[in-house]
Amino acid sequence: MTSYSINKRISNGIAFIKQALYGPPQDFTQGSIRRAVFLLAIPMILEMMMESVFALVDIYFVGRLGNGAVATVALTESVVTSVYSIAIGLSMAATATVARRIGEKDPDAAAKSGVQAILISMAFSLIISIAGLFFAGDILRLMGADPNVVHEGTIYTRILFGGSTVIMLLFLINGIFRGAGDAAMAMKSLWLANLGNIILCPLLINGLGPIPALGLKGAAIATTVGRGMGVVYQCYHLFKGKGILHILKRHFLPDMQLIKSLLTIAWTGTLQFLIGSASWIVLARIVAKFGTDVVAGYQVAIRIVMFFLLPAWGLSNAAATLVGQNLGAQQPQRAEKSVWQTAKYNALFMLAVTALFFLCGTYIVRFINKDINAEAIAIKALAIVSIGYVFYGVGMVMISAFNGAGDTKTPTYINLFGFWMLQVPVAYILSIVVNLGPEGVFIAIPVAESAITIIATILFTRGKWKTVKV
Repeated sequence: MTSYSINKRISNGIAFIKQALYGPPQDFTQGSIRRAVFLLAIPMILEMMMESVFALVDIYFVGRLGNGAVATVALTESVVTSVYSIAIGLSMAATATVARRIGEKDPDAAAKSGVQAILISMAFSLIISIAGLFFAGDILRLMGADPNVVHEGTIYTRILFGGSTVIMLLFLINGIFRGAGDAAMAMKSLWLANLGNIILCPLLINGLGPIPALGLKGAAIATTVGRGMGVVYQCYHLFKGKGILHILKRHFLPDMQLIKSLLTIAWTGTLQFLIGSASWIVLARIVAKFGTDVVAGYQVAIRIVMFFLLPAWGLSNAAATLVGQNLGAQQPQRAEKSVWQTAKYNALFMLAVTALFFLCGTYIVRFINKDINAEAIAIKALAIVSIGYVFYGVGMVMISAFNGAGDTKTPTYINLFGFWMLQVPVAYILSIVVNLGPEGVFIAIPVAESAITIIATILFTRGKWKTVKV
């Protein structure tokens, strides 16, 4: 290969990445599927990496405050996943509906669908915020926190739940952008949110000059303000930007038929993730039986796992957009082919991550965690959980494909079986009955996730998702 051809390939590659990162939004109902997958996947992967950076930044700085602080974050965020579940359910409804309308070449209807989803999210977030403000201490006690953790951590839990509006909107509006094929905008909003969190976390936790050291309270404020910055950026571009969606005042008039349609998709989508997140709460509760050090080690391992799972989730989100838009354009075969292509790329990525953990897992844990009592638990958890990584990657794509088609019911049934009829019972039996301790919980995770992948793949091949009306 000549130097000219090499330089040309490099130049073409750079131009392609720039197009993926800076737009403009593309028509994904025609042209190369491989190109479409990567145009969506590059910003979506970076978006999800930014979400995982949130978690790692928090645990990195909070870890300096001791295992009690880490346990507070772990137990709080196990419950906050319920907020994520509602946000993700609404986001799935918005993505599926907006993508379908974009595929039908009806951007006005797509914009209206996005705004109606925002109205729904504001109503839910108000209820969640009020409940979190009043019952923060009870939430920690319910999760098995000891009295010291409840005393020190209640303020963290109260602030995080009180700011649930920004969590909801950050997820939802990014879902709207993804459905419209503007994944780059979703990515940029999380970049900004992370930048705010990275700057504010050390400043508010440790203090600097006139800024007082707020400790755990500072971590909660930094996270909430950082996400709020991302939401402000999203809203500016959603309402004032030059993208494919043009929000008008008339879109804010409640459309009960459209709201009902969105809720039909969203409630099963929310239930789908509530089933999964609730099972993780139970796992955290089981782990809490073995002490604060074990909770801290488990939390460190899960944060590291999520750092690499979220980019894979980002890649799988490409399948949702491609399925929704191509079904809207009456091209179900192209939608199916897009899913298989995305699954292949995700499996390869997760295989590389498995190799990385096998070779460098111990060093990664030691970089994140400085407590020797939690280190051994974190290393063991990471080694066991990562065994099923390739299965996780393929399963994410299959579940995302169902959701992108508006079929949120099928993944809900799959999650109900995988998490509650398999993961939770196996975790309890192995850890408590068989007396394997926390290791039993770690083993249950890849067992359940692998089963979910197998079932989802079988159901996807049957093709009923192609007939769903949105």
